[in-house]
Amino acid sequence: MTISAAQAKEAFPDEVVTKAMTRLVSVPGLDKQVALITLDNGLDHNRPSTFGPQGLLSLNAALDEAFAAEPAAIAVTGKPFVFAVGADLSGVEEISQPELARQIAQTGHDVFRRLTESDIPTFGFVNGAVMGGGLELALSCHYRTLSDNTAAIALPEVFLGLFPGWGGTQLLPNLIGPDAAVTVIIENALNQNKMLKPAQAAELGIVDEMFSSADYLEQSLLWLAKVVRGEISPQRKEIDRGQAWDDAITRAKSIVDGKTKGASPGATKAVELLELARENDLDRGYAAETDALAEILMTDTLRAGLYSFNLVNKRAKKPAGAPDKSLARPVNKVGIVGAGLMASQLALLFVRRLKVPVVLTDIDQERIDKGVSYVHDEIDKLLSKQRIAGDEANRLKALVSGSLSKEAFADADFVIEAVFEELGVKRQVFAEVEQHVGAEAILATNTSSLSITEMAAKLEHPERVVGFHFFNPVAVLPLLEIVRGERTDDATLATAFAVGKQLKKSSVLVKDAPAFVVNRLLTRFLGEVLAAVDEGTPFEVADSALDPLGLPMTPMTLLQLVGPPVALHVAETMHAAFPDRFGVSENLKRFVDAGKSSVWSWDNQGNASVDPEVAQLWQQGGNPLTAEQVRQRALTALAQEVRIMLDEGVVAQAQDIDLCLILGAGWPFWLGGITPYLDRSGVSEQVNGKPFLAPGVASVPS
Repeated sequence: MTISAAQAKEAFPDEVVTKAMTRLVSVPGLDKQVALITLDNGLDHNRPSTFGPQGLLSLNAALDEAFAAEPAAIAVTGKPFVFAVGADLSGVEEISQPELARQIAQTGHDVFRRLTESDIPTFGFVNGAVMGGGLELALSCHYRTLSDNTAAIALPEVFLGLFPGWGGTQLLPNLIGPDAAVTVIIENALNQNKMLKPAQAAELGIVDEMFSSADYLEQSLLWLAKVVRGEISPQRKEIDRGQAWDDAITRAKSIVDGKTKGASPGATKAVELLELARENDLDRGYAAETDALAEILMTDTLRAGLYSFNLVNKRAKKPAGAPDKSLARPVNKVGIVGAGLMASQLALLFVRRLKVPVVLTDIDQERIDKGVSYVHDEIDKLLSKQRIAGDEANRLKALVSGSLSKEAFADADFVIEAVFEELGVKRQVFAEVEQHVGAEAILATNTSSLSITEMAAKLEHPERVVGFHFFNPVAVLPLLEIVRGERTDDATLATAFAVGKQLKKSSVLVKDAPAFVVNRLLTRFLGEVLAAVDEGTPFEVADSALDPLGLPMTPMTLLQLVGPPVALHVAETMHAAFPDRFGVSENLKRFVDAGKSSVWSWDNQGNASVDPEVAQLWQQGGNPLTAEQVRQRALTALAQEVRIMLDEGVVAQAQDIDLCLILGAGWPFWLGGITPYLDRSGVSEQVNGKPFLAPGVASVPS
């Protein structure tokens, strides 16, 4: 069933082939040589080695050569800083035949399993980044060592809507125990693809030994010799296949249900395969992995996950419409207007990433002191967690200061405001700032919904005003909506993009339109759900209506997170701009006036029900909808709004809207943002008469 060389080349004609090269090395203390296989795609660490079908066949040929030499041991390692990071996902998108999907799935098992079933001891020398199929390759070896500077260790497949399909679901729980395997395969993956640190991987038992990067290969070979001679016998955990396995599977199901609401077939399948691994039967387990992988590779859901992966890893790095970066001006000092929580978070981010002086201003010294103290305290926390050294902590704290006067901005190159979301207030702030800054200083606003053009209209230099919209929490969400006003010039825009990159954010260019992208779509969709409640739909029904999408939070949780006053303010802004599509709930007004923050109240067991006070103040009609009707109503509204936004040129393409929702609202990779879901559910066609994306984009090619 292994794929042939001709089929491999035809399947992935553009594969960046990871070649496996075997050389024989002499190791002190061993009579025979060691066959050392090195994986290398011929490029530097910025393009890690991956496995497409040709790469798998190259590894197979290298194993032929290694076994033929009858060495003392066989070891696999990678090029500098990289072991291997998994399957070549770019090629997966081209697969249109189920049989080819099955052959590729089977080939991975056939090749890796040779290391597992070898009579000669096999070793994985994990010298750098190791993810997905790369980690499965290492797990297929009898023993593993790890370099202590390895930057990325993970099985991220469930994050993409897939599952570890080349042995991971079967080997890992039988090596480190089912509960730890659930953490690595499911919990970490669904927690925004959380990575393991080298020490964690060693503590879990994924590797047997960790060595310094300075002489990693030499130390690994010397350790190998001791294992081969029988001087060292790595300890392995005793695996409980009874109650502990039951408990682990129960936990896995709970995580998957809570995070995906059953909307990710890959996550659901991962749980089933982990349950099967209890039998520790590789024949049966690998056959089940192959069957499931062949099936899921041919689903639109997986293609949506790969589409998301490409958006985040390719499109986000080359923002559509961004000016030439050579136009960007240097930023050697940053000013922040405001010293509240958002402003303080921004100050922390700017000083950590840019390492330039950052000065906050506010209306009184107490607020300023509080803002500066917040930044200093957060830096101290980083120090206590050993994420920064003492000298760096002192330097960063020395760079942050406060001032009652905006004269402190005189030599600032970039000033951002984070004050109350009201146009008059922001106009006044910029008018004051303009009196004190140099002619080329950038004036940025963190507004979530207001017009950049109107904010800049009365300034002497409106061309230097730009929208710089972060998402909460600032340190976590990677999206930055960069908004071009009608008079924003290219130098200002280029500087904004350069600063965004320095801040390690993914920037998307957005037209100056009400609420931009993320808040506009979330407000439209939340407005439809609240309208359904106003008309008589029970809160519980409306709140669970979107569960089939597997969104990171329900509408009522979103309302609580955003804050009802903010949600009301944005709804009113959008209603003023588009009264025919955006309503303002009178019930939401009463809710805000009453000072309520949540629809729900919780009992001592953590069970939620509608807060009696909310039930009393919320005046509902007599026209309840079913969950399906609420969902259809919300999706119809989203399809309509996305189409209008694209027609208005709010962003360059539908891909940018999807990128914004993934990075700014935490929408799952396997959903693909929103447009692939609207396309595959038929809503795009029903509402707009055509899909958003071309055939084969975020879907299986016909």
